[in-house]
Amino acid sequence: MRRILFLLVFGIAGTATLIGLGVWQMNRLAWKHSVLTEIDRRIAADPVTLPVNPDPEADKYMPVQVTGRVGSEELHVLVSIKHVGPGYRLIAPFVTDEGRRILLDRGFVPSDEKDAPRNHGAMTVTGNLHWPQESDSYTPETEFDTNIWYARDVPAMAAALETEPVMLVARNSTGPAVTALPVDTRGIPNDHLQYAITWFSLALIWVAMTASFLWRTRARKTG
Repeated sequence: MRRILFLLVFGIAGTATLIGLGVWQMNRLAWKHSVLTEIDRRIAADPVTLPVNPDPEADKYMPVQVTGRVGSEELHVLVSIKHVGPGYRLIAPFVTDEGRRILLDRGFVPSDEKDAPRNHGAMTVTGNLHWPQESDSYTPETEFDTNIWYARDVPAMAAALETEPVMLVARNSTGPAVTALPVDTRGIPNDHLQYAITWFSLALIWVAMTASFLWRTRARKTG
């Protein structure tokens, strides 16, 4: 009897814990949905003028429109686009009519267009401010000799192109062969539903295992 009681308590406690973790993940899912909805709303808002001192946290995703000149220098960030293949994001300096020099993410070109001539000069660009967090311990070092970067590192790129540490990601086309890659929320991870399903599945397995142990223990006692 004592063994059966122990298995029953252990099974109920484990099941309750696993269900609790699943419920917590569902609550996190609802929270994440609200966060992503707010980010989407902010991204799609009407553009404003470039702030005097943009803040990487408060002004992230802010829609901005600038007029000025795109420089001919470029940094190339290796990326791969679904259904398109490998290529490069083009990061260039942009000097506004007010004399400010910022980073402009012009968009994507295929690998064979990496070093092709591109238009630069006078341009009006609408986009969103962004400070992407793309580097981690597995990110390869920048290949300066071939001008290949593996992440958009705003401070490092600003130092390389002598700009403010501010990046504007273009929404509109900045050249005939350049495909804009606007800021969106698709790259923001939201795995809470998968986690919730995992915890609830484990709870079912725990219940099944507990029932099996109880049945086998009872069978031995009555056998």
